[in-house]
Amino acid sequence: MGSSFLTDRGVIRLAGGDAEGFLHRIVTNSTLRIAPREARYTALLSPQGKLLFDFFVVPLPEGGEAGFYLDCAKAQAQELAKRLNFLKLRAKVTAEDCSATLGVAAIWDAPPPRDFAGTLYEDPRAPGLGFRAIASHEALAAIAGMYEEAYEAHRIGLGIAKGGLDFAYGDSFVHDANLDLMHGVDFKKGCYVGQEVVARVQYRKSARKRIVKVRFDGDPPAPGTQIMAGDANIGHVGSVAGGDGLAMLRLDRLEEARNAGAPITADGTRLDIIVPAEFFETTAGAR
Repeated sequence: MGSSFLTDRGVIRLAGGDAEGFLHRIVTNSTLRIAPREARYTALLSPQGKLLFDFFVVPLPEGGEAGFYLDCAKAQAQELAKRLNFLKLRAKVTAEDCSATLGVAAIWDAPPPRDFAGTLYEDPRAPGLGFRAIASHEALAAIAGMYEEAYEAHRIGLGIAKGGLDFAYGDSFVHDANLDLMHGVDFKKGCYVGQEVVARVQYRKSARKRIVKVRFDGDPPAPGTQIMAGDANIGHVGSVAGGDGLAMLRLDRLEEARNAGAPITADGTRLDIIVPAEFFETTAGAR
């Protein structure tokens, strides 16, 4: 079994009788009728459609107060809790950053432990990612024995982007970060902040940038290194694990480079770009 205590993840407790409806109205995914051991991956956007926060929505333990745990980036937990408390207006809900006492672990390649004293839920972003757990730091330390590098390699191998490393908060659109392909958007739900921008890109198939898997033919470059096709900048390197990584690329420029036979490199290292077929179906510029 692979397991890791994710020290860069925080936990917000969003509790109150209006928690379900309040959150549903402001985020990209539906938060209605989430079953036990289920989670929804979602995001809170700016009015311009830029991705400000992404997180998992997990029901609070049964028998207690109505509401959710939000599994989010720890560096953003205080700011996200503050934003939610600002947006609630008269809704009966309170957001509290509980990261000092609660944490998150990832478990993969085996069933989760039985009789675990915490909240378990399946990672919905892609098959094979496994489960996640919210519990006290002490409870997580008892079940999560591997280094975080093992989980990072697992995540990168499945092509799953990480906010703050593979895409920039406040400067990326939903489709840039592949949220539409990671079950992070419900295109049938009602309005939410930034919804018009997301819908326009989706239905016009006008996305231009995507995060893709890459393989390095040589020493891996540092995250943030520009990716060049000849003399043209087509993107930058994100997460790296050994000889594999993720990169944010302009797919239209990638196609131009391939058609021209231009070498694709980052800091002198050749790259093999792995672009899934569905990217071409959802991105007009890649045709």
